[in-house]
Amino acid sequence: MKPDIVRRYRHNPILTKAEIPYPVETVHNAAVVKHENEYIMLFRSHLRTGRSIIGLARSPDGFHFTADPQPFLIPDRDSPFAAYEEFGVEDPRVTRLEGEYIITYSAYSRNGVRIALAKTKDFSQVERVSLITQADYRNVVIFPEKFDGLYARLDRPHSEIAPWSIWISYSPDLCYWGQSQLIMRPEPYHWDEMKIGPGAPPIKTEPGMAFHLSRSFPNYGWIGLSFGGCSS
Repeated sequence: MKPDIVRRYRHNPILTKAEIPYPVETVHNAAVVKHENEYIMLFRSHLRTGRSIIGLARSPDGFHFTADPQPFLIPDRDSPFAAYEEFGVEDPRVTRLEGEYIITYSAYSRNGVRIALAKTKDFSQVERVSLITQADYRNVVIFPEKFDGLYARLDRPHSEIAPWSIWISYSPDLCYWGQSQLIMRPEPYHWDEMKIGPGAPPIKTEPGMAFHLSRSFPNYGWIGLSFGGCSS
C-alpha cells in the first residue's frame, strides 16, 4: 500500500479561539509561510459582530503556535481601502516573492467582495498596496515567480452564468492585471460541481508534472492546490 500523501496531524487543532489573547469567536482559513527560523500563520477570525479580522501566530516547528497580542490586519480607516473593508478582512494567502511576502485577502463591504494586496518583509509592519480586483472576486493566490517578466495569479470570480471557476491573470506591477484566461472549471455531477477556487500558492514541480504556464520554464510545471463545493 502506498503511503498517504497528506495525513491529518493527530494533535489537531493547532490553534483555537481560546488561545487568542483578544476576543474572537473563530479561528480558521489560515495561511502559513516560513520566515527565517519560525513559521508564520495568518488566520481569519470572526468578532462577535460577525465581521472578520486577520490575526498572526508564530511557531518554531509548525505545530505549536502562539498568537501575537494584537491582530495583524483590521479594516482600514483610510481611503481608498476603508470603503471596501468596512465589513471585514478575510481569508489571507501569502507568497514569498522577490524578498518580500505578498499577502492577498478579501476586502468585504456593502459593495461586495474585492481582493486587496499587501506586503511585508518581516511580519512586524504591513503595507497595503492596492485593491487588485473589482467585485466580486475571492481566493487570489500569487505565483512565487514571474512568467515572461509578468507576475501571475490564480483567482475565482463569481458569476451567475457559469459555475465559479479558476482563472489566471498577469500583471507588470502587482496592481494592474489582465490577459485573463479560464484554466479550470467544476465538473458536472461531481463533488465540486458548484465551485472551485485556489487554496494555496502554486508549488513548482519536477520536470514533466502538472500544467505549464510559460515558455520561460519549458521543463517545469506547477501544482495548484484548490478546494471545491457542491449543493447539498
